Amino acid sequence: MANQGSKMNIHWFPGHMAKARREITEKIKVIDIVIELVDARAPYSSKNPMINEITKNKPRLIVLTKKDMADDQYTKQWVQYYEKCGYQAMSVNLKNFNEYQKVIEKCRVVLKDKMEKEKARGLKPRAIRAMVLGIPNVGKSTFINKLANRKATVTGNKPGVTKAQQIIRIAKDFELFDTPGVLWPKLDDEHVAKNIALLGSIKQSILPLDDLFIEAMRYLSKHYPELLKERYQLEIDENDPDWIIHTFDHIAKIRKIKPLRGETDYDRVMELFFSEVNDGSIGKITWEDPTCVND
Repeated sequence: MANQGSKMNIHWFPGHMAKARREITEKIKVIDIVIELVDARAPYSSKNPMINEITKNKPRLIVLTKKDMADDQYTKQWVQYYEKCGYQAMSVNLKNFNEYQKVIEKCRVVLKDKMEKEKARGLKPRAIRAMVLGIPNVGKSTFINKLANRKATVTGNKPGVTKAQQIIRIAKDFELFDTPGVLWPKLDDEHVAKNIALLGSIKQSILPLDDLFIEAMRYLSKHYPELLKERYQLEIDENDPDWIIHTFDHIAKIRKIKPLRGETDYDRVMELFFSEVNDGSIGKITWEDPTCVND
């Protein structure tokens, strides 16, 4: 979505997230590989730049979650984009158990040389240690539970691991270090902030909801007009100076939202819309194009 409207400086860094950063920084030394989860609907905006700083040069597998809710073509392009950036990357449907096994296999392939070198040095065979990182609401808990086949086992507090972190045995040769979600301390990029809000990773209430609604509608009208037509029987004409008001009125009428004091209940319309964006009811949507990334 394009940068429009006033500049927003959004501070969203709860104390538990600051604590998580400290814990990750302390424990990264004993980790073999980082599994970084990003939301396939906004794979750039949901990628935490802080992780680059705290994971140093550890091997990393970027996993695009919720691919069943994202545009398939864009998902393929984003996987290719991150591979070109030098990462291992793949996408998964959090509802499909078989795809989780592919994550484990991918990690084994990435670390094959390292584990063989340790064996050649006479070190005792051990389980691969992976850490799962990601901002809130990218599906981390679901990912870990599915990967552990819904039988996540806390193996206890091992040396170098704080009590806040769980070590979950996934297979005989594979362990996960669970950590809390981490979000960067300052969202000063309006494009990123709005995409994150659309994903539900930050409270939408900290943004001007009407601005978020308008930009989402503009984006959908440009990239997914067929979804708007199918879901709301809506066609947007931005040449109409009152298209925003007409959009609110139309959705309220189609979805039978009762007027508030004789006028369209704008808050209810937005509540409905954002709910259907978040749960995928509108359709498979990706909010950003890898060809538009500048870095």
